[in-house]
Amino acid sequence: MNFLEQALSFIFTAANWSGPSGLGMRIVEHLQYTAIATFFSALIAVPIGMLIGHTGRGTFLVVTGVNALRALPTLGVLLLGVLLWGLGLVPPTVALMLLGIPPLLAGTYAGIANVDRSVVDAARSMGMTERRILLRVETPIAMPLILGGLRTATLQIVATATVAAYASLGGLGRYLIDGIKVRQFRIALVGALMVTLLALILDAALAFAVWLSVPGSGRLRGRRSLPQPFLSDEVAVESRRSSAARHERAGPSPTVDP
Repeated sequence: MNFLEQALSFIFTAANWSGPSGLGMRIVEHLQYTAIATFFSALIAVPIGMLIGHTGRGTFLVVTGVNALRALPTLGVLLLGVLLWGLGLVPPTVALMLLGIPPLLAGTYAGIANVDRSVVDAARSMGMTERRILLRVETPIAMPLILGGLRTATLQIVATATVAAYASLGGLGRYLIDGIKVRQFRIALVGALMVTLLALILDAALAFAVWLSVPGSGRLRGRRSLPQPFLSDEVAVESRRSSAARHERAGPSPTVDP
């Protein structure tokens, strides 16, 4: 068998999914690293992007900051973090955060800044505070772009979270590093296939979230059918209309003097 057949055979063997080093536990660890890095990336990038997009101040910071962070090598940042803080969860989290901040910052800023100014002016004329305008008007309109940035950041983080294995952590990166180390390339291919599958699943879920968040579509609330009148109500309304039409055709009553 070639490497692909051996890797698929490994994946579809139930015994390889159990235990502390099985596929199930490695996937859970990989998702944990991804969730932690994405959460802290959003905690930093989203408020900054919302503030700059709303006020229009600091646009130069967004452009230069995004380009600078994208230029940083993730593995180099990880090794530097290991030298500073030692082995553990901190170095890979910092390295993955620096990878996830640029798309989140760019998406949030672009979404808020591109909201129609006439809508914002109308909200101000109604007496809304700047905070309420940002949270109640601009953010819902910008939500598709914000979630688009989250989607890009999540995909980049989940694909790069394999570097956590360099810091003596788990995750699917263990299959890649250990497989190459012992020259069992089918094991390395197992890690690559599982990371790819995980990224595709997350991408589909976040794409669905973006589709739901489109303003004005009503997809989050669902479609509600209009209440239908009862049959007796329809008959009564039609009877009143017929009576009024006959009265107009008949003219004034002969028993009443004009």
